[in-house]
Amino acid sequence: LVPLLAIYLHIPPPKLSPALLSWRSSGRYFTYKDQNIFYRDSTGAVGSSDIIILLHGFPTSSYDWCKIWEGLTQRFHRVIALDFVGFGFSDKPRPHRYSIFEQASIVERLVRHLGLRRQRINLLSHDYGDTVAQELLHRYEHNKTGSILINSLCLSNGGIFPETHYPRFIQKLLKDGGLLSPVIMRLMNFFFFSRGLGAVFGPYTQPSQAEYWDMWTAVRTNDGNLVVDSILQYINQRKKHRERWVGALMSTSVPLHLIYGPLDPVNPHPEFLQLYKKVLPTSTVSVLDDHISHYPQLEDPMGFLNAYLNFINSF
Repeated sequence: LVPLLAIYLHIPPPKLSPALLSWRSSGRYFTYKDQNIFYRDSTGAVGSSDIIILLHGFPTSSYDWCKIWEGLTQRFHRVIALDFVGFGFSDKPRPHRYSIFEQASIVERLVRHLGLRRQRINLLSHDYGDTVAQELLHRYEHNKTGSILINSLCLSNGGIFPETHYPRFIQKLLKDGGLLSPVIMRLMNFFFFSRGLGAVFGPYTQPSQAEYWDMWTAVRTNDGNLVVDSILQYINQRKKHRERWVGALMSTSVPLHLIYGPLDPVNPHPEFLQLYKKVLPTSTVSVLDDHISHYPQLEDPMGFLNAYLNFINSF
């Protein structure tokens, strides 16, 4: 029993792969309320002054953008991404009340830290990042102090509408599991993690074993597996603040686009898309190939990048 308990209490995180090491070493940290937040800031295209900030999804990290990073630097003067608090290489405090509002404030602080407060910013978001973008949009539309000047917003495969969002069973279990959640999180291992995540990738676009390990390693860094239940409260926050966050999209004059992988079991087709087009008739939409699922930027990087660049070059 004692050795079993020891294993239960401390399983060392896996070592960073060369790819992840390289990603981390090309990034930096800034501080938000004594938390260290990881970000990457690449200078790209000469002759362009455009800036893009990328907002990643749950439960992954800024590394989700690695396959389109190079392509974006050829179009934008600056390409910036961060790991939200509780994710990737950023601090993962516990106990801590993780919230979409805090993540939005972290993005605002990063913009100030980089001296970009007066610059217009293009936002590209995915999943959890979509909700952070919606909060940033709300602040921008209401001229809140510190808000980011948003030039355009492109969303992708996120639970923008709580009513067409179907969280995975494990997510529901962890977010409402009470005393059971910490036990499940300690017992969570690579096998269960990759099985769970694999379910939201298309059958022909599954990550390689190495890519799954990179995602798992990023989660396990700084014991991130132990804060998953706290972060998952965002699902309840989306329901509670639906009017504010969907309202921000409905009332904005910012150019709006959606890139959508239609095989997504979390925001299923055609239900999600029909509602999106009905609620946001002025937004443009790119639907990727039928076999692309919840992680379009990883499953079809070229299709995703082309769809995005078509949007950004259209206004």
